[in-house]
Amino acid sequence: MNKKPDDIDFSKIEFVLFDLDGVLTDGTIFYTPLGDRLKMFHAHDGYGIFRGHELGLKFGVITGKIDPVNVVRIERLKIQEMYQDCQDKVAAYKEIKMKYGLEAENFCFMGDDVFDLPLLREVAFSCAPANAIQEVCDEVDYVTTKESGRGAAREVIDLILRRKKLL
Repeated sequence: MNKKPDDIDFSKIEFVLFDLDGVLTDGTIFYTPLGDRLKMFHAHDGYGIFRGHELGLKFGVITGKIDPVNVVRIERLKIQEMYQDCQDKVAAYKEIKMKYGLEAENFCFMGDDVFDLPLLREVAFSCAPANAIQEVCDEVDYVTTKESGRGAAREVIDLILRRKKLL
């Protein structure tokens, strides 16, 4: 781990995986009086995923939680793979690798907490949002300037696309 972006062969990155809470959201969860959960997502991240699709990237979300709002967001963004209630993110990643016939060199993963570390250690390019816990920031290849749920995912997607000379 802790490769510099210049040491990574971005031409091989085909699949970008994200944790959800704390990466695609800022981790805040609102509860209504009826017990419904509400989450906020950022339009910049959504557009980054949309543009990434147009330019050939594939996307997946691997999250430890189950929430109907997660499904709504993932479906709207046409993200190819979604794993909820996933306690073993490496196992989910290996399923995706096998399904698409890809290798570790083809993957980026962005996570923010200790339960993401095993998968962060498996992929070619590991990332964390600026407000991830320090233990994660110390191990990943890239820490964004943006915070989670505030354009961090877009920053990573744009970095990959620029390094692939697609932007």
